[in-house]
Amino acid sequence: MKVLFLGTPNFAAEHLKALLENYVNVVAVVTQPDKPAGRGLKPTPSPVKLLAKKAAIPVYEQLKLVPFEMLKPDICIVVAYGRIISKHYLDMLPFYNVHPSLLPEYRGAAPIQRAIENGEKITGVTIFKLTEQLDAGPIAMQESLKIGEFETFDEVEAKLVELGCKMLIDFLKDPFSHPLTPQDESRASYAPKIEEKDLLVDFSRPVEKVKDKIRAYDSKPGARAVLNGVYVKIFGAKSIERCETDEPGVIAHINHDGALVTTSSGLVLVSHIQFPGKRKMKFSEAFNGRLLKINDRFHL
Repeated sequence: MKVLFLGTPNFAAEHLKALLENYVNVVAVVTQPDKPAGRGLKPTPSPVKLLAKKAAIPVYEQLKLVPFEMLKPDICIVVAYGRIISKHYLDMLPFYNVHPSLLPEYRGAAPIQRAIENGEKITGVTIFKLTEQLDAGPIAMQESLKIGEFETFDEVEAKLVELGCKMLIDFLKDPFSHPLTPQDESRASYAPKIEEKDLLVDFSRPVEKVKDKIRAYDSKPGARAVLNGVYVKIFGAKSIERCETDEPGVIAHINHDGALVTTSSGLVLVSHIQFPGKRKMKFSEAFNGRLLKINDRFHL
């Protein structure tokens, strides 16, 4: 079976890698164009493009450039491609998407972050057939996994990559044998693209919400708040203590494990902080370096 693979970030590259390791015949890859990155804003290829080039697989930056008549793909696999696929192509070939959520929940661009931020205890992977409506096509396969109370975005994403790769390999053994189940529109929810405002930690919210906000953006791009007049990034929500507090956002205590910070309903232990232009460091390092002190306060 000939596969045309569409994807862009590292999440997609891991799935492409799994296909290649399992000797799936990937005839070409479609990915987003090179984007400026780093201090020099040098055009940088996507992780999917880098992997495809290394494997000597043809790479195209637009679907319209793909020589379908020459390649003759049997199926198209889409993993975090980042573009809407038009009806013209959906009518031409079967397109199946690997989506890291339990559809119809968390349709859209940021399902992993939004699920963690909302305190979900279960997520999963869905393989579904693409239609014109966003992430709304009929489901071919779906499996779930648990989200730990303090698991970060990185940790949850790694588990979803492992599950998604396994499911995709199983699916491609006989893709058209899987019955398609329509999604239940009454259960649909959306996971919009992450914006700068989404990263801000409001310590006046309940302790569980603060903890979930921090871990949803750990390690990238990092949750943030203002401390002593500058925006800092905060990582590693390790534990919570439900108790009465006087003022939210106050650094109440610092030890080797991190800083205990007040919220509206208790204390959250946060392990690391990053100041502008500096590396990520433990709160104890920042304290010893006189970058912060007890009773300093985070705010929006």
